[in-house]
Amino acid sequence: MIDLYTAATPNGHKISIALEEMGLEYRVHHLDLMQADQKKPEFLAINPNGRIPAIIDRDNDDFAVFESGAILLYLAEKTGKLLPANPKKRSQVLQWLMFQMSGVGPMMGQANVFHRYFPEKIPAAIERYQNESRRLFEVMNQQLLDNRYLAGDEYSIADISTWPWVRIYEWSGVDISGLEHLQRWMNELAEREACQIGVITPTPSDLSDEERAEQIRKMVSR
Repeated sequence: MIDLYTAATPNGHKISIALEEMGLEYRVHHLDLMQADQKKPEFLAINPNGRIPAIIDRDNDDFAVFESGAILLYLAEKTGKLLPANPKKRSQVLQWLMFQMSGVGPMMGQANVFHRYFPEKIPAAIERYQNESRRLFEVMNQQLLDNRYLAGDEYSIADISTWPWVRIYEWSGVDISGLEHLQRWMNELAEREACQIGVITPTPSDLSDEERAEQIRKMVSR
């Protein structure tokens, strides 16, 4: 049994998708980020950084893992799924996983902050992060020209890590026009049952997008 501590964010969705794809039994603990559940002592004991997601593997001496990329690697190695054994293919998956962790997530995250949440509109900051997100999308589009998935012909944790971010391109204000290979990949993953279940785990808040954005703006301005 895996205890999943999560919230309805792209980083959280990575792990629920992976758990579904791998067929692992798991139990969801929804943290309310607006109430700072992630900063409470009981969660900090699991993740000292106070960020979701995190897991506890009850079948492995209650072993805790935090950071979404580290969790994906742990689960892939635990199950032998979605991470090739071949050293070269494994490296390719890890390269694209790190591409998401170091690039797509941070850039789109900052695009979200300055485009949607920051109390003051700073056009230079908005443009900088949206443009960099678009550039990363173009890199993926080129990779997907000759590859079905990011790391080649096999679906992997690299795709699981990246898709929850790319799918919210509109919220980040990033243009995907002309990126037909990226769009093909996005649409294909959206048809996977695990992806469909993963992005509604936990159940999204009944707040509207603008209501949620207003709550986050208040948090950012503190």
